[in-house]
Amino acid sequence: MKAIVTVIGKDQVGITAAVCSLLAQHSINILDISQTILQEYFTMVMLVDTTACQLSIGELSDLLDQAGKERALSIRIQREDIFNAMHRI
Repeated sequence: MKAIVTVIGKDQVGITAAVCSLLAQHSINILDISQTILQEYFTMVMLVDTTACQLSIGELSDLLDQAGKERALSIRIQREDIFNAMHRI
């Protein structure tokens, strides 16, 4: 299954490394990634493939939420089909 991961928060060293490492630990492949800094805010959007991951989307969501709280970031994951349905005009 493909999913969208978003990361938003105050810029700090190691955000990309921390998030990508966490995803790799759970066999989640990053298919596409975009990141930028808007003034002092870091933003990142990733398209990921969770096919090889043993966790459910709910468990992944909880794991990313906890990791985000530890770094004062908002880290969210959403299934690609739901993301597309929400952003259709």
